[in-house]
Amino acid sequence: MSPQKDATAVSDTKPLVKCLVWDLDNTLWQGTLLEDGPVRLTSEIRDVIVELDSRGILQSIASRNDHDHAWARLEDLGVAEYFVAPKIGWGRKSDSVAEIVADLNIGANTVAFIDDMPVERAEVAHHHPDVRCYPAEEAAKLAVLPEFSPAVVTVDARRRRQMYQASFQRDAARSEHQGPDEDFLRTLDLVLRIGRARDEEISRVEELTMRTNQMNATGVHYSDATLRELIRDPAHEVLVPTLVDTFGPHGAIGVLLLQKSDRVWHLKLLATSCRVVAFGVGAMLLRWLTDRASRAGVHLVADFRRTDRNRMMEVAYRFAGFVEADCACLAALPAADGVERLHLTPVEQPAPDTMRVLAADLGAPGHDLVAWS
Repeated sequence: MSPQKDATAVSDTKPLVKCLVWDLDNTLWQGTLLEDGPVRLTSEIRDVIVELDSRGILQSIASRNDHDHAWARLEDLGVAEYFVAPKIGWGRKSDSVAEIVADLNIGANTVAFIDDMPVERAEVAHHHPDVRCYPAEEAAKLAVLPEFSPAVVTVDARRRRQMYQASFQRDAARSEHQGPDEDFLRTLDLVLRIGRARDEEISRVEELTMRTNQMNATGVHYSDATLRELIRDPAHEVLVPTLVDTFGPHGAIGVLLLQKSDRVWHLKLLATSCRVVAFGVGAMLLRWLTDRASRAGVHLVADFRRTDRNRMMEVAYRFAGFVEADCACLAALPAADGVERLHLTPVEQPAPDTMRVLAADLGAPGHDLVAWS
């Protein structure tokens, strides 16, 4: 390996790779497109592309080439769909990498770059010291390296690339739309599903409790083992909202942890992904829960632990009608350090007209969903 900032054994102390940026000529494919005519993609490299994609590792391109010609060849080879935010042109590779990092909104320390030319790797490494660089001859064995091997591959990870591609299309449509945001939301045919967590979703739910900060009501991290115990407890509901629209899935975008009793439903945790704030999902979840509680004839109590980043979640609770108030139902709840208990006497809520909501029946067991109407 070249000594000039190529990835080394210390890479296993860094975060897992979230995106691999490929050079094209003599790296992803064999040959130089503009000099050698048809270039060839080996079965080994094709397997690496498919395998990394299945693990939720995004892949992009930073190549000095004619864009249309190169993209057409990627389509001919049957791999164009695997690449997000590709940069194919005549600028510096380091600039392309910077644009990819910005487009994907990820840290440079989670990006890897592979190129056959030492000078290109050195140029990227000089401008982006946190980016891990690999020579092209290592391409076929990338999938066995620890930094490309997540311990758990969640349901959402397996479709991460499709979600990014749908997001880019959605953003383009939003920028072209004339009129109020609510009108744009109606064009998306949004469907919000609020289902009981299944075993295969637990890893994603744990991730949401750990990584979601701005839209997390308490900042408490629930482990995989704890979540599985709560799922088995009939007094608790672990609910996972997912969102889909015309452009594709958003995946699991939140978690509600609810403890139920005859008089009180205690919302111990509400967390939603920041990427769906613009769709009003947090407010919609609270409206739905308020409606369900009203129909069940119970009070709602929500935990809120103030942090330096979750002001938006406090606003969502207040806007939904939660207040600090003395209520006999609060006395029955165990104290928790730093937790504010917010109370709401619920009233029935109308179903939204900007999205369809299909949700678990909180009065019955099982995974069937019913429409909010």
